Amino acid sequence: MRRLFLGALAATCFAAGAHAQSDAAGPFVTPAGSVQFERAGGDYVASLDGKAFDRFGAHALTHFDETNEGTEAVARSLVMTDSGPVLYDFRRRPPLVQPAGKRLSVRRVFWQGEDVVMQSPQGWFRLKGGVLTKLQSTKATYR
Repeated sequence: MRRLFLGALAATCFAAGAHAQSDAAGPFVTPAGSVQFERAGGDYVASLDGKAFDRFGAHALTHFDETNEGTEAVARSLVMTDSGPVLYDFRRRPPLVQPAGKRLSVRRVFWQGEDVVMQSPQGWFRLKGGVLTKLQSTKATYR
């Protein structure tokens, strides 16, 4: 009974804070402009207002987006690439591009302040200021 209760509680807490993954190529409205992901050979090209700002290898396009409240503009996006997750911060122009530096298969993403917390089969990780850290335990609640 206790296991069932804890499982239901965890699912409720995480479902409210997790941002679903998407495979949409755009265009997306962002504070920096219009963002589009396009296939170019075996890679994807990320462009802002028609000008490429990044290129990455990936079998399929997968990203997790943080939207601004009220406007639905994409403020940040965590994009899955062949070399690992890459954070795009569209609150700046040109967008800030921060690779995680480690190959991870991300299941869920939580945004809080400047932290990006990811759940993967290898455990929980935080990407903050371009530094990827494996989380051991935390008392923080991510939404």
